[in-house]
Amino acid sequence: MVHLGSFLLLCSAVHGFAAASYIEYSTVAGYFLQDDNATNATTFDYTATNFGLINQSYPTDPANCAPLTQWQRFAMHVAALNAQAPRNVDYKLLFMGRHGEGWHNAAESFYGTPAWNCYWSLLDGNGTAMWSDAQLTENGISQALKANSFWLSRIHEQKIPTPETYYTSPLSRCLTTANLTFSGLPLPPKHPFIPTIKEKLREGISEHTCDRRSNKTYIHDEFPWYEIEQGFSEYDELWTGVTAETSSAQDLRSKQLLDDIFSSDRSTYISFTSHSGEIASILRVLGHRTFPLNTGAVIPVLVRAETVESCAPSSTVSDASTWTPSPHCTLPPVTSISGGANGGCVCTNGAAPVLTTLAPAPTQ
Repeated sequence: MVHLGSFLLLCSAVHGFAAASYIEYSTVAGYFLQDDNATNATTFDYTATNFGLINQSYPTDPANCAPLTQWQRFAMHVAALNAQAPRNVDYKLLFMGRHGEGWHNAAESFYGTPAWNCYWSLLDGNGTAMWSDAQLTENGISQALKANSFWLSRIHEQKIPTPETYYTSPLSRCLTTANLTFSGLPLPPKHPFIPTIKEKLREGISEHTCDRRSNKTYIHDEFPWYEIEQGFSEYDELWTGVTAETSSAQDLRSKQLLDDIFSSDRSTYISFTSHSGEIASILRVLGHRTFPLNTGAVIPVLVRAETVESCAPSSTVSDASTWTPSPHCTLPPVTSISGGANGGCVCTNGAAPVLTTLAPAPTQ
């Protein structure tokens, strides 16, 4: 069963003719429990279910498949899909991992989501904890190490195909999570853990300081063995602290990210270390069911990418209309509620929440 994504980009003019190709993505369902609407995402534990891989037979199973693990047989099936596919179709398995718990997650739990959104999230911290470009908490470190242990068990027990390439968000919580998750594993020498930092793999960009990345020099100094994509700016040119990216703008960004990777990376098995909001956006682009991840969790998705030789329909996203300001309080709110007027903010002394003047959207 295939769910079609519908996020298509404009063609560009070349010598008076429309550039005649775009990539259309779909999720190939039926292989993972996360694809099934009956699976409860809230209680799902990827470590208790072999990453969610469904125990089943495949048409590519050899006559005597008893010595083979479920992951070995699945890998044979994916290889056959690619071997039999038309030249313009490619199958890739994305392992998308959410970072471990960061100090911003802990702060939101402590203050409550409405108060977090109305006031605390706009600060760098509270004097005790810092959440601007948040680091991992001790719990977040444990969650990343849990992923490392589980990968090790799958390598030894299931002979799982490990990622051939690794990509990570530039935010600190993802850089650290990726390192803790994959360092020290017995990976193939030809596919070592050397992740590439991708600007567009970052979290949905809001006014929250946890969505502002550190500068390029700091990132390089902290993780000198990571590769940084070409064109990565020294300072964060996307986060303004004034306006927030809408879902439609984020989905366009996610589509551009996938186009970049699928058009240049021939790997079949790819790792993304990212965020709950960004993974949700990628799932929308892929036509996958909604499946929110807990901190530290991982979701595999089998993706079918078809290069279509025609001009894509126009995108409905425009920069000016998809970055919006949000109301907030200038002092800690007396109270706050989910939803309602002013984003649920109830400010001190009954003052109306501030709505910052709309600023131009950052150039992406």
